[in-house]
Amino acid sequence: MAKLGVNIDHVATIRQARGGSEPDPVTAAALAELAGADGITVHLREDRRHIQDRDVELLRKTVKTSLNLEMAATEEMVGIALRLVPETVTLVPEKRQELTTEGGLDVLRQSQALKHQVARLRDGGIAVSLFVDPDIEQIKAGHRLGADMIEIHTGLYCEALKERQRRLELDKIGTAILAGSKLGMGVNAGHGLDYHNVSAVVSLGGIEEFNIGHSIVSRAVLVGMERAVREMAHLVRGR
Repeated sequence: MAKLGVNIDHVATIRQARGGSEPDPVTAAALAELAGADGITVHLREDRRHIQDRDVELLRKTVKTSLNLEMAATEEMVGIALRLVPETVTLVPEKRQELTTEGGLDVLRQSQALKHQVARLRDGGIAVSLFVDPDIEQIKAGHRLGADMIEIHTGLYCEALKERQRRLELDKIGTAILAGSKLGMGVNAGHGLDYHNVSAVVSLGGIEEFNIGHSIVSRAVLVGMERAVREMAHLVRGR
């Protein structure tokens, strides 16, 4: 049965819109855990557009399940991770001008730099995940770097408007799951998943954890965090 990691970045986005202290992402994380989340995910961006350093520090002290820190593979971010030691670090590509992460890491091209950072994080007692497109060669490259797991970028599947394209992207995800599993890597998935499209990915099997944020926070604005998390957990666990 798959787990649900709740990404609370956009609770912080709402807070930063007014520059105040509400809503508090740390409180949101606690509510998500009470509702059945198996883990909490935050992306500490280089430009600090939503989650702030203080948020991550408080979450490290208060999260009872598992903390997954998404970040770019920079010296600054690796240093923060090694100091706070979350259970997992997910390395993601990052552009200043993007609204949200637009695709997976190009592990093949960045293998030398990534290998060093992956080794440092693992030596620090942190499990390392790589956010990658559903591409077998990228997954193999991640395995060669020594990453513990991959997170499959599901964005193209979620954005597909036509059924034929949606099915093609779903097939790619299924192939990526098999590739990661055969290599002995943990396999997670995320990006763009919501209450309408997640079930088809769940039905593929083989995904250990779904990391979902925007759709949960969006629903939480209307029905509350606990109900929003419970409903998504129900879908992810295939019940």
